[in-house]
Amino acid sequence: MVREQLNEHTIADAIARFGDRLADAEKLDTVRYLEGVAAAAYWNAWREVPVLFPRQDAKRVPDHWLRFGTRQSPLTGGPRLAVNPPNAILNYCFALAESECRLALSACGLDPGIGFIHLDASSRDSMALDLLETIRPSIEAWLLNWITREPLRHSDFFETGTGNCRLMSRLCSQLSETAPLWGKLVAPWAEYVAHTLWAGPPQAKSVRGFKTPLTQAHRREAKGGSPQPPTVRLPRPQRLCRGCGKPIRTGRNDCAHCAIQSATKRLADAARIGRVATRSPEARAKHAASRRRHAQACSAWDPSSQPAWLTPELYAEKIQPLLAAIPTSTIACQLGVSRWYAGRIRQGYRPHPRHWQALAQLARISRRE
Repeated sequence: MVREQLNEHTIADAIARFGDRLADAEKLDTVRYLEGVAAAAYWNAWREVPVLFPRQDAKRVPDHWLRFGTRQSPLTGGPRLAVNPPNAILNYCFALAESECRLALSACGLDPGIGFIHLDASSRDSMALDLLETIRPSIEAWLLNWITREPLRHSDFFETGTGNCRLMSRLCSQLSETAPLWGKLVAPWAEYVAHTLWAGPPQAKSVRGFKTPLTQAHRREAKGGSPQPPTVRLPRPQRLCRGCGKPIRTGRNDCAHCAIQSATKRLADAARIGRVATRSPEARAKHAASRRRHAQACSAWDPSSQPAWLTPELYAEKIQPLLAAIPTSTIACQLGVSRWYAGRIRQGYRPHPRHWQALAQLARISRRE
C-alpha cells in the first residue's frame, strides 16, 4: 500500500527493513517493538492523504478534516476518539471487523481472549485483535480508495465539544453492512490459526482432523471443487455529487443542478483562454492569411459558372431550411471554412454565392423543382 498506492518508496523501504529483522527476533517483545516502529512509519505515509468533500461542504469543515492526519488522537494519544472523519470511519470498521473475528474464533473452538501478539487484558479480546491484523490491509485499502475517489458529506459527521469526531446513524448503518464481508475475509485465517494450534504438540484428540465450519473448504473439496474460498469483492462506496453531495449514478461527477454550474464555469474559462489565444501574433497572422485566401477566392469566382436554376430565391426557400439538419462539421468540411462560419450558415446566414452549389449538394437538391 505504501509503495504502490501512496507512492512513498522511502517509507516502504524502511518498513521492508523492519520486516527483514523479524526473522532474527527471538522474543515476542522484539516482534512487538518492530511492529510498533513499522506501524509508526506506515501511518506517517498517510498524513497528507487528502480527504474529499463536496464543494458546498469543503468551506464549512475544519481544516484538519481535509487531511488524514495522524493516527494518534490528541484526546487519547492513541487511535481511540478520532478527531477527523477518515480515522473515525477506520475505528468503526475495525470494531466491526473485531466483532467478526471474535465470532470466527468462537466458531473454531478458540478462546478470543487469549492472544499471542496483543497482551492479555480484561478490557479486550487479545486473540481477536491478533486475527484482525490479517485483514487490516484490506480494510485500509478500501478506506483509502474511498476517501481519495468519493467525497464525504459533512452531514454524516458531527464534532463533540471536546473535538471528538463521531459518525451519524445513517453512515453507521451503511458501514454496518460491510461486517459480513469482513467476516468472509477473516474466515480462512481463523481456520488457519485453529489448524496450526491443532497440529501442535501431540495430545489426545477427540476427533480426527479439524473441520472447516467457516469456509466449507472440506465440503467443496469433497465435491471436486477448489478448497480455496471464493474471492470476496469489497463494497463500493456510494457515488456522491462533487458539488452538493447528493447521491448520483455511477459514471457521473455532478448532479444535474451542479453540472450546469460546473459547465458554465468551464465555458467561461475556455472563452477567456480563447480570447487570449486569438490576440497572439500567430493567431492574427493566421486569421489574416485566411481572410486573404477567401477574398482571392471570391474575386476569382465567375458568376456565369453558377447553374441557372440556382437562384437566391431557390436558396432561401429550398436549400437554407434543410441546412439546419446538417452537422456543422459536415458543412465546414464541404466548404473548407471554419466551424464558426459553418455554424452561422446553419443558423440562416447567407454565404457567398460560390458556396451555394456545394450547399445544394449537401441538401440533396440538384435542380430547380
